[in-house]
Amino acid sequence: MDKKISKPKKGLTGRITIPSDKSISHRAVIFSSLANGTSIIKNFSTGQDPASSLDICKSLGINAEFNSKNELYITSNGKLTAPTGDLYCGNSGTTMRLMAGILAGQDFNSTLTGDQSLSNRPMKRIITPLSLMGAKIKSNEDKAPLEIHGQKLHGIDYTTPIASAQVKSAILLAGLFADDKTSVTEPYLSRNHTELMLSYMGADIKTDKLTITIGKSELMPKTIEIPGDISSAAYFIAAALIVPESEIILKNVGLNPTRTGILDILKQMGADIEILDKRTISNELTGDLKVKYSNLKACTIQGDIIPRLIDEIPVIAVLATQAEGQTVIKDAQDLRNKESDRIKAIVTELKKFGADIEETPDGMIINGKTKLTGGIETETYHDHRLAMSLYIAGLLCSKEILIKDFDWVKISFPEFERLFDTLLT
Repeated sequence: MDKKISKPKKGLTGRITIPSDKSISHRAVIFSSLANGTSIIKNFSTGQDPASSLDICKSLGINAEFNSKNELYITSNGKLTAPTGDLYCGNSGTTMRLMAGILAGQDFNSTLTGDQSLSNRPMKRIITPLSLMGAKIKSNEDKAPLEIHGQKLHGIDYTTPIASAQVKSAILLAGLFADDKTSVTEPYLSRNHTELMLSYMGADIKTDKLTITIGKSELMPKTIEIPGDISSAAYFIAAALIVPESEIILKNVGLNPTRTGILDILKQMGADIEILDKRTISNELTGDLKVKYSNLKACTIQGDIIPRLIDEIPVIAVLATQAEGQTVIKDAQDLRNKESDRIKAIVTELKKFGADIEETPDGMIINGKTKLTGGIETETYHDHRLAMSLYIAGLLCSKEILIKDFDWVKISFPEFERLFDTLLT
């Protein structure tokens, strides 16, 4: 499905509730499948990626049912059973990498597959540490499909070459089944939803600065309420900041400090953002955000903040076109290994809009403030975050744009258009 976008006649106004966090939804359903009893998951994501995790857990013998309130009940005896066929992860790298860690320590064999995009993403980053733990994984030149021969695992002390929540999580989940302690040390702190939820469910897990240690554990069933996804909120935040006369309130946004790098950077850029009603739900910090149109100024984004905003960099690039001065993004080379090469893709597409933007090996340089012209067709590269970022750019264009294959947005955010329409009418 292609999508036409034109400049709105007025600013964004109103309030919306942000849909549930995709990263936490994955973990809630996967971890609940390992707990002996019934867990209740409230506000489970409607995105296709978490649905892939749910489908795989059901294929591994877990009972999952939604009640009349759309709460998800996961019932398990704490044991997974051998699947009857391949386990299809769709487009979800989170599903594949987290499940690989769990399946490596089972007493059966399994095969994880994915769509064309996922099948081109790097898996050596999990194969290497899992193999050090005793796992036997056959791959297609370090890419999917992954044939996993379940083994008895042993603990390791591993230092990851990059800060990656998926890599860290794969190792920690394998550590649940290892005979002795497993520790993971990162160069920077990546998102810590895995550690928080495993601790909430009773795992033997401890964090000491950049090192997380886990021991063999049995998880307890819990009620897990999932906050809104700050990565989804980012597009509404961005639109309100750069579309004149905008003022919105975003309800139920996850404010986990390992995910709020975008808020720190935007405040540095002069954004008018206020946090309301902070609270902790199921071990996760949550709150509401009030966002107003702002005159932004450029900044440099690099170092240990990058893992805290890695998914938001494409839409930050759009914001930077409207900031006075030169914005420099460094240390973001892992963006090249996402659903697309997000550095090359966002630079290529924003140039079509008239943006003054250049690609670097580990990021990009954007000079602003620039008028975006439009009157173009733009590509999504089968990447949901590119599609949504280009939508935001389209709101600024003097001429209508056409986004090709916009329905990739449904991978993570099927409510995206409906919620935007609410704020634009």
